[in-house]
Amino acid sequence: MNIKNTFYRQGDVGISRVGKLPAGAVPVDNKDRIVLAYGEVTGHAHALAIEEAQEFTFAEAGGIVHRFLEVFDKGANVRHEEHAPIPLPPGFYEIVQQREYAP
Repeated sequence: MNIKNTFYRQGDVGISRVGKLPAGAVPVDNKDRIVLAYGEVTGHAHALAIEEAQEFTFAEAGGIVHRFLEVFDKGANVRHEEHAPIPLPPGFYEIVQQREYAP
């Protein structure tokens, strides 16, 4: 399996498998869960348990910030109140926030 082509989607959150974290990625101190995105209307969240994964950020030279996850050995489940859980196997992922384009 080519991990670079593994992509998961839950609502407007995209999760792309990557081979490793970029050098200089900084761990995020999440208190009770890792929220990937909040719903625009309901306040529901796409989230993982902090026991399952660690979130990281990486800032490019131009100021663009990327978000990453390291999913631990037992795997993780992305949960949302209106969607079925998405299981993620152990590894590294980049979080991609989907945006609607309206020229």
